[in-house]
Amino acid sequence: MSLRIETFAHGRAAPLIPALSRLRMAVFRDWPYLYQGTAAEEEEYLAPFIQGPSAALVVAFDGAEPVGCATCMALPEALDEVIAPFLAMGLDPSAYFYFGESVLLPQYRGRGAGVAFFTAREAHALAASSCSYATFCAVRRPEDHPLKPPGAGTLHAFWRHRGYAPVPGLACTMAWTQVGSEVEVANTLDFWRRKIR
Repeated sequence: MSLRIETFAHGRAAPLIPALSRLRMAVFRDWPYLYQGTAAEEEEYLAPFIQGPSAALVVAFDGAEPVGCATCMALPEALDEVIAPFLAMGLDPSAYFYFGESVLLPQYRGRGAGVAFFTAREAHALAASSCSYATFCAVRRPEDHPLKPPGAGTLHAFWRHRGYAPVPGLACTMAWTQVGSEVEVANTLDFWRRKIR
């Protein structure tokens, strides 16, 4: 069964917030993010990606049901902890379009949604901004992490195939409540980028 991919901007995704919140909590609970969030936290996090002037959500549907989504916005509209490392390295945030994350339920992987998410967000970045680069960050996990599943790999090869490369020394810190923890844990996320213009 093929998936329908649709890009939402200018608040059009607002009715999808409850479904997207449940989707994000389900996917991010797994490796490597191990995120244990709440619906209220998710709705607060998603709001700027729905209402922001440059923002968009790309949603994958199976029929009428959202089964995956990806977010994006111009970097100057992102969270302070995402912008800060660019400023610290002397990089102009206005040159970057930030891809927040991509989530997809496991049973729908391998059908091209990941490629479609990048393609749609890059197209939106070019249409909605004058940014030269697309960028995203991914959580850094040690090989010997106690919760790493046997045989778990990374998406590095996929990202490289899409033309992205890690930016040496460019990383941010975000804290969230993790599986097995009652308090928020600080996590390091490394940035990747691709020149799009």
